[in-house]
Amino acid sequence: MEGRKRKGARPETIGRKELRVGLLLIGFFWPLNWFLPGTRTAWLFFPLWLGYILAMDGMVSHRTGSSLLNRDRRWFAALFPLSSAIWWLFELFNLRGQNWAYVGLERFPAWLYFLCSSMSFSTVLPSVLVTAEWIGSFAWLSRFRGGVGWLRVERWLPAVFLAGVGMLGLFLLFPRIFFPFLWTSLVCLTDPLNARRGRPSLLAAIGRGDWRPIVAFGLAALLCGFFWELWNSRSNPYWVYHIPFFGFWHLFAMPLPGYLGYPPFGWELFGLTHLVWRRTPLRIG
Repeated sequence: MEGRKRKGARPETIGRKELRVGLLLIGFFWPLNWFLPGTRTAWLFFPLWLGYILAMDGMVSHRTGSSLLNRDRRWFAALFPLSSAIWWLFELFNLRGQNWAYVGLERFPAWLYFLCSSMSFSTVLPSVLVTAEWIGSFAWLSRFRGGVGWLRVERWLPAVFLAGVGMLGLFLLFPRIFFPFLWTSLVCLTDPLNARRGRPSLLAAIGRGDWRPIVAFGLAALLCGFFWELWNSRSNPYWVYHIPFFGFWHLFAMPLPGYLGYPPFGWELFGLTHLVWRRTPLRIG
């Protein structure tokens, strides 16, 4: 997991530019997002989260001498449109589930709603990936690697894939009861496909005794989820949740049980990323 320091750069300066720019964006757009009058979040969500992405990427670069942005800028830029496409897929599923809704976007014409939403959605995937790399830069994550491989992956791939089909079908048929399957079905659908094609796979990693991708991406999505909910708490427009049976003990707008959906969401992003690209500059697992 430890990257090499960039040649010709002093260790204390590596990543500082990205970190400074990111912190400046956060420091400027966070208060604007919370305290400006009107529907400001439609315009301010993207630069606020771009600041998070750059700051986190800078911290990774400072710790390891390398980062996603520095290793492959074109690939890094391609994450943003892919992120929009991925979250629009979840918005499509939510037409059936109705688990969240946006308050304030009804004031926008359809074309502007699509544009602003796509810009906001474009930050989701890169946020989780850079956070996963940051978590992966800590030595304690190595404790989740090195166990004895016990899982014969090829034997379980068809069953896991069929479980994903079943979970997605149950969600679509009975969304009020099986709404949690939205956050687990795509893990079971994408991971076997990646393993079968020889791409990075959570199941394959577990089969080798390597739990680092599970831990890194699960915690990364949970940490990003905390900031999503924090910054949403005083935004305008903002989102609200309609979660059956578990609408209690709120932390910001999200009921506490709802945070359990963030780790599987991180695993879905891992699977979807490697479903699109055979090779990535990610250095986790």
